[in-house]
Amino acid sequence: MSVPVNRRTALACLLPLALARGDAPPGAAEPWPGRTRLVRGARSLIFAHGAPGTGPAALREPALRELALRADVAAARVGAVLGRTVRPVVLVPASAAEAARLAGTGPLDGLAAVADGGRVIVVPGGFDRLTPTGRDVVLAHELTHVAAGTGGLPVWLSEGFADYVAYRDAGLAVPAAAAELAAEVRSGRAPRELPGPAAFAPGADRLAAAYQEAWLACRFIAARTGEARLVRLYREARAVGADRALTALGLPVATLTALWRTYVRDELG
Repeated sequence: MSVPVNRRTALACLLPLALARGDAPPGAAEPWPGRTRLVRGARSLIFAHGAPGTGPAALREPALRELALRADVAAARVGAVLGRTVRPVVLVPASAAEAARLAGTGPLDGLAAVADGGRVIVVPGGFDRLTPTGRDVVLAHELTHVAAGTGGLPVWLSEGFADYVAYRDAGLAVPAAAAELAAEVRSGRAPRELPGPAAFAPGADRLAAAYQEAWLACRFIAARTGEARLVRLYREARAVGADRALTALGLPVATLTALWRTYVRDELG
């Protein structure tokens, strides 16, 4: 059951997370004006905007309880890969527009959730339309961004690693999880290079395929070197740069690209 919380209680829950990340205190960073409800999972805290029975489906009581359970599952999956305890903070705003305001971005149309600093923001509407497996994948993906960080990384490694964690225990076959890319490969249009930043821009023509390319790059690295080495690569790439970290792993970019292209064809052809 969700419980109403006042501004002081909400900030008391959110502030330790901000301080743990080394951020300045959020001050008047109340997520939204008006009523806030809190649902506690075994590991997760879910903050929702509005009174029970109001707003989109994502804000209804059963949906919030389900979200807490799914956030707990995502935390366990992410923690298993990263080797540490993960405790999610998830915000459920009243609308997609409010989600964009909280994240400080442009419109989030078509997205289901977004990582923002130390929290995951659910996008009402987009999240509601996902299948149960899709919700698990999205939560684990965004929580990976929160827990592992993204600074200093090429987008393909940041997004591919988050998808690697998200799909690791999802029970989906590779051709099903990479359906758009599989269709391209079967039509003779196998990728030639790792996707660059422009491929991940909102509205990009091959956005889904770009994410799938990035995922398979990280999946290949884990298959070739082991999951622990993939995690180490991710951390070292944030510290010294991806090129140096890949070279130290024995997979400089040119070598990785050539081997990854073959891997993609073998998995999806």
